[in-house]
Amino acid sequence: MKLGLSDLPNAISIGRVLLTLPVVFLLLERRFSLALLLFAVAGVSDALDGYLAKRFGWRSSLGGILDPLADKALLMSAYVVLGAVGIIPVWLVVAVVFRDLLIVGGALIYHFRIEDLEAAPTWTSKLNTLLQITLVILVMANAGPLPLPGWLIEGLLWSTLATTILSGAQYVWVWSHKAMVRGQREG
Repeated sequence: MKLGLSDLPNAISIGRVLLTLPVVFLLLERRFSLALLLFAVAGVSDALDGYLAKRFGWRSSLGGILDPLADKALLMSAYVVLGAVGIIPVWLVVAVVFRDLLIVGGALIYHFRIEDLEAAPTWTSKLNTLLQITLVILVMANAGPLPLPGWLIEGLLWSTLATTILSGAQYVWVWSHKAMVRGQREG
């Protein structure tokens, strides 16, 4: 199998998945500055692979799986580890992980029982993702190179929780409604 330039976005996504391991290690070792740097590299790589895929039409079904997988692997790993080391409250980690499991589980059920799923993130989900990423960046910065005011982190914790609950409930409501309208797959 010959690889070409059109495979570059997928290679970048694979690199982002692999970056998860050193980020987790660095967080566990409480080397927050370096973990933050690698997290930033992952963010830039996410923007780059998206740009290349759109600009040059280098989209693929593999890329459609790899890109969100890389994003979720890095973000969920960061949440779990930051919760385990006491930087992010466990109640928020549970809410974030539960929401994602609920969405993925619901999507799989919908896909196999109702119809092929054409997922489109809601504005609430996009806001939630932005807040989740911002929280990870700021708590790493706060624990490492840049002490921040407590009210900023506290406000972001509660905002992230609110959008996590709201976006999870929104997905459940929208997809449950669609499922009732469309009925079950015949099979």
